[in-house]
Amino acid sequence: MKSNKYITTDGKLVRKENTIYFIDKNGKRTPIPVEKIYAIYSYGVVSYTSKVVELLAKYNVPIHYFNRNGWYVGSFYPKGERFSGNVVVHQSSHYLDKYKRNYLAKKFVEGSAKNIYRNLSRYKVDFPIDDIMKRLDNSSNITDIMSVEALMRNEYYGNFDKIINHFQFEKRSRRPPHNEINALISFGNSLLYATVITEIFNTYLHPTISYLHEPSDRRFSLALDIADVFKPLLVDRTIFNLINRKIIREGHFEKDLNCCLLNNEGRKLFLGYYKKQLENTIKHRKLSRKVSYQRLIRLECYKLQKHVLGMEKYEPFIIWW
Repeated sequence: MKSNKYITTDGKLVRKENTIYFIDKNGKRTPIPVEKIYAIYSYGVVSYTSKVVELLAKYNVPIHYFNRNGWYVGSFYPKGERFSGNVVVHQSSHYLDKYKRNYLAKKFVEGSAKNIYRNLSRYKVDFPIDDIMKRLDNSSNITDIMSVEALMRNEYYGNFDKIINHFQFEKRSRRPPHNEINALISFGNSLLYATVITEIFNTYLHPTISYLHEPSDRRFSLALDIADVFKPLLVDRTIFNLINRKIIREGHFEKDLNCCLLNNEGRKLFLGYYKKQLENTIKHRKLSRKVSYQRLIRLECYKLQKHVLGMEKYEPFIIWW
């Protein structure tokens, strides 16, 4: 599979034939063959020549932009041929039909809950999965389903201090994150959001038509739905490994009053381990071949696409190993 490229230092991207060169602020040139690029994650102040953007568009390489704090800003995605009015119509009908929407929303929460259960089981931490599934089954509208999702996440995050052996979590805080664990969660979730967007754009699904999260202006809400299923595997396990192996330390954060963020070195460390997590492989039970964790996201999109087209009932990805 092609590699993701993470541009984390201020600099410039220029093109020479089919090779892109990253020129950092010290003038060092790093060649990046475009055929090897799957997606670019751009942090800080990075400029792109028009020739670079043209070449990336030719090879259908998206650019995901993040600001210095690690928040997702937006994406450049090349104009491609992956458009299907039929899929959009069926996606919309599943949103407009209360029963169909509730089914998918519950499935996203179910996948998230069962993957959270798998994570906590590795550390021999109890999680009330049966109670959560019962509450989910009894939910009759999106508000109730979202309440179950919030309850589940609070229970999960409440157990983080039993898992990590360095830093204290206390409780979830977002914008801004108040401590190191929250900074890691926010940064990892932002990365995963962009990763899921890349995979959605490689299908016929429309990224703004979602089911658990309410569709709204200026966000790809379907990516939020699908990302919830994969957070325990791709974000949380990365965080647990980085902290418990003491790879991420105090010196990798910047603190200011009630705000805590990863510094440049910390972001590079996280990005490297996140990339390795995406590249991990597992033998797929149905395909009978090895697939990367990132490929699992694409397969999830295909399952959802088949569901809205009436080809196959959607069942969420559950960690089986």
